Amino acid sequence: MRASQIAAVAGLLAAPALAWNTDVHQQIAYAAEEFLTPLTRIIIKQLLEPEYKGSLGLIGAWADSYRRTPEGKYTETWHYIDPADDPPAYCNVYPNRDNTLKGSIVSALTNQTQILKSCIRQAKAGQIRRGENATCANAVKFVAHFHGDMAQPLHVSGIAAGGNFFPVTFAGATTNLHSIWDGAIIYQLAGVTSFKNDTLQPFFKNIVARIRKDDFFIPTADWISCTDPGRPAGCALTWARDTNEWTCDYVYSQIFNNTDVATSGYVEGAHPIVEIQVAKAALRMATWFNKLVDGLYKEREVVLRLNPSWVGGPTGGQ
Repeated sequence: MRASQIAAVAGLLAAPALAWNTDVHQQIAYAAEEFLTPLTRIIIKQLLEPEYKGSLGLIGAWADSYRRTPEGKYTETWHYIDPADDPPAYCNVYPNRDNTLKGSIVSALTNQTQILKSCIRQAKAGQIRRGENATCANAVKFVAHFHGDMAQPLHVSGIAAGGNFFPVTFAGATTNLHSIWDGAIIYQLAGVTSFKNDTLQPFFKNIVARIRKDDFFIPTADWISCTDPGRPAGCALTWARDTNEWTCDYVYSQIFNNTDVATSGYVEGAHPIVEIQVAKAALRMATWFNKLVDGLYKEREVVLRLNPSWVGGPTGGQ
């Protein structure tokens, strides 16, 4: 990575972060579009407002801008879950223990999926056109966005507020661990300072090609072993736990020792993890939308209380 690129990336990391960078979210969603069926494309176009032209890429980062508005502030906790785990020694996610009272990414993806089921039925019946139902349009945007968030390891990590308060040095600049996972790692890997947001970019075109070839160190079939909209809470939890494993296996398993992570080997070691996580997000997103539109699922969600909440947790033991 050229010095000018490193400096430009470092300039993007000054403030605490909460999500993949806007352009990364958009590219994940553009990649997902490549796997949508023709019918799914038609239904999404009916559900979204005309200015989005039926494009997941154009709405991939919408939920981040919405949470910063007064009317969207209530969704702020929907972008992550903070497990009470202890990486690298112990990692896991239990929604009843780790959800806040305002919800988490697990509950939000579940609830928005349930809303979307009814919206899709209405769109198929011709009752929704041109994004006239704001609740349904927003459900598409939320579901797309949360698939992206779910794949970012520090959105499923409770340590230091998802790494936002875990200081690191990147290319000589002081930043935080969350920020480098949101953008710096993938920018260094792609050799860019950002991705254009008008269409699928070369790095993500390659990701799409590799998904089609099943060219990753974990088979793509494993990524979508749980993509049944009939049990959205179970699948959301499965994906959260899959992502959370990286906090033990890599994110917090390294020794930082005040080194510069851009050149210490930490970021380079994270490259294949970021590649596979954005690929998972894209394929899961597309598969989820396709199966919702197909309607070939049964409502059979069973939610088990796996362990009691803890008194010091987000819900105070409730």
